[in-house]
Amino acid sequence: MSYLLDVNALIAIGYKKHEFHQRVTLWAKGKNLFTCSISEIGFVRVLSGLPEAVVTTALCRQLLAQMKADWKLQLLPDHRAAETLPDWVRSPRQVMDGHLLDLAQANTAQLATTDAGIPGAIVIPNIP
Repeated sequence: MSYLLDVNALIAIGYKKHEFHQRVTLWAKGKNLFTCSISEIGFVRVLSGLPEAVVTTALCRQLLAQMKADWKLQLLPDHRAAETLPDWVRSPRQVMDGHLLDLAQANTAQLATTDAGIPGAIVIPNIP
């Protein structure tokens, strides 16, 4: 099985102080993981904007490159258009989630997230 990481899952892997860092890194070991342009751009945007992280966008890009090498993260090409958004997408807050879910499914992958509110995505479990 292949998994497309959403922004939260990607940040949880890269930012050791993230509340789900251990949960996501334990789950992710040995899995076939993908990112996409939206997940990667979201990673840089969100992490560089966290006041407690105190990192620049350049440092976030370097961290992402290192993560991609260490975790063997593959980039999933994104050729999906807005017309392919799932019918359940009704609000602006659901647009990116719907797009990532559609992208994952179009590539026979599952969207992996820590957000229980995305229909059809796999919520990364807490491994004891």
